[in-house]
Amino acid sequence: MCLAVPGRIESVEGEDALERLGSVDFGGVRREVLLAFVPEAGPGDWVLVHVGIAISRIDEREAERVLDELASIDALEAVGETP
Repeated sequence: MCLAVPGRIESVEGEDALERLGSVDFGGVRREVLLAFVPEAGPGDWVLVHVGIAISRIDEREAERVLDELASIDALEAVGETP
């Protein structure tokens, strides 16, 4: 099973669309994420992230809904433990 987790972009580095990286907050856990698939995304935007790559932008309401669902099955604990 594949899992994409919502996170909020805190900052963006890089000018080249294929190499832009974002610092993404996953409920207190920050990770560097490749933003090549979401060139329109910027600080403050919510994105779905799969294996370190933002695969789509989502609105805050959808992000909160997904986070609530993940919390209900304790899936977020595993996210916080990833390197």
